[in-house]
Amino acid sequence: MDKIMMKNLGFYGYHGVLPEENVLGQKFFLDIELYVDLKTAGGSDHVTDTVNYAEAYSIVKDIVENQRFKLIEALAEKIAEKILGAFPIVKEIVVNIKKPEAPVNGIYDYFAIEIRRKNNG
Repeated sequence: MDKIMMKNLGFYGYHGVLPEENVLGQKFFLDIELYVDLKTAGGSDHVTDTVNYAEAYSIVKDIVENQRFKLIEALAEKIAEKILGAFPIVKEIVVNIKKPEAPVNGIYDYFAIEIRRKNNG
């Protein structure tokens, strides 16, 4: 299956279990893969035959920056739900969220989760 990749999308959001995370906020980085048959778009050269990634980016940005979740797992679920609902052409989505400033005392690059969801439509 073909895919559209949106890599290392950076946003500032207010997600986390601790109250400070919901007040101070922090950076989040996302990788999103949209599994789509791109053959029609490749032949037609029309954006209407594919996923407009500017629109997909806008949906992700709105969710990360304007909604609040305790868990990045819940954030990922909301993103998957909205993208699959907005673009029926997407057969499957993978959402990876990295949290480089997690409130964990230690040395690390980031903590992350990844989910994979299929379009049941």
